[in-house]
Amino acid sequence: MKISSVSVYNAWINNLFLLCGVFFSACGTPAPGQPALIATGADQTALYLPLLEGKAVGLVANHTTVIGKSHLADSLLRLGVKLVRIFVPEHGFRGDADAGEEIGNSIDGKTGLPLISLYGSAYKPKPADLQGIDIMIYDIQDVGVRFYTYISTLHYLMEACSENGISLLVLDRPNPNGHFVDGPLLDTAFTSFVGMHPIPVVYGMTAGELAGMINGEGWLSGGSTCELQVIPCKGYDHNTFYKLPVNPSPNLNSMEAIYLYPSLCFFEGTIMSLGRGTPFPFRLIGHPDYPGHTFSFVPEATRSNRSPVLKDQVCYGIDLTGIPADSLQSLRSVSLKWLIDIYRHMKKGKFFFNDYIDKLAGNGELRKQILAGWTEAQIRESWQDDLREFNNRRKKYLLYNDFISP
Repeated sequence: MKISSVSVYNAWINNLFLLCGVFFSACGTPAPGQPALIATGADQTALYLPLLEGKAVGLVANHTTVIGKSHLADSLLRLGVKLVRIFVPEHGFRGDADAGEEIGNSIDGKTGLPLISLYGSAYKPKPADLQGIDIMIYDIQDVGVRFYTYISTLHYLMEACSENGISLLVLDRPNPNGHFVDGPLLDTAFTSFVGMHPIPVVYGMTAGELAGMINGEGWLSGGSTCELQVIPCKGYDHNTFYKLPVNPSPNLNSMEAIYLYPSLCFFEGTIMSLGRGTPFPFRLIGHPDYPGHTFSFVPEATRSNRSPVLKDQVCYGIDLTGIPADSLQSLRSVSLKWLIDIYRHMKKGKFFFNDYIDKLAGNGELRKQILAGWTEAQIRESWQDDLREFNNRRKKYLLYNDFISP
């Protein structure tokens, strides 16, 4: 049944409770000295409900896809939108699947809608999955780091929309790591699902801004573009420190972990544990052979970490839980200190690394540089020309005032 403007307006009035408190509960907590509260793209329903009127809608979503305390899928249905299918990224619709765990198709118990996996046998929506859909919505909280796979899902969604003549609406959300750009640029010879674009590890863009860059730089298959519209955040810019109201994935369960993630995820390409299977993932680093026994932890199987690295083994190492979030915010860089220091401390040589390190780095150079004994300053200097060139291109696609460099 076609949705009239009047029915949409009445639904909006009848469900005003979904919108009340948006600026107070769903928009994150501003840091001291920061200006007013932030409204995400999803919060601003008046801007995008007219775009959905009379259309069959598909939604790419997970547990972060919320308006206040309500999931966007529930909100859209209450507002009379014809939502027909939900597409699900890594970690699943409710956000409790382990990293790398294959997600299958299913039915959402609450809405009765089909859940189509984009992290299983296929990363890209199939034409049959998109049959009858007029417009797709992408609304997922990202963390602004190249190897976090939600932006890879965005890429494949854009490609599928382009190939099937479907428009895409991105409901933008702030980037908690949007206040700097750093790390090695991806060499496209190392393209994978944890790195699909020639961008640095930390690229300083929201999902909406990156979508514009993917289109504008011709990064989709064959240089195609998709029909893209972005609902920007209100009250956000790249100088804003945004506290996420919902953990973006099971192992990024604190702002400290989110700030450490760009630096520590390189350890996924080594023999070390990063604290998966403990209450403090991405805040602990350890191994049974780490010299010195002043700190230890034991990774254990949990609902969202069924087989953590070094499961049930006593790991000795370092504890980063004492570093406050504001200190990590002010770092504004990818730190290699922990990676280099622990590599040297472990004395494992080339056996310290596994094959995954090159995918995370986006090149074969970082591993070689560390093995060759380069200092952090020398490695960082090797990134600078690429970073300057990227930053010049990046500025064309920004929707928000840029960060002020320290």
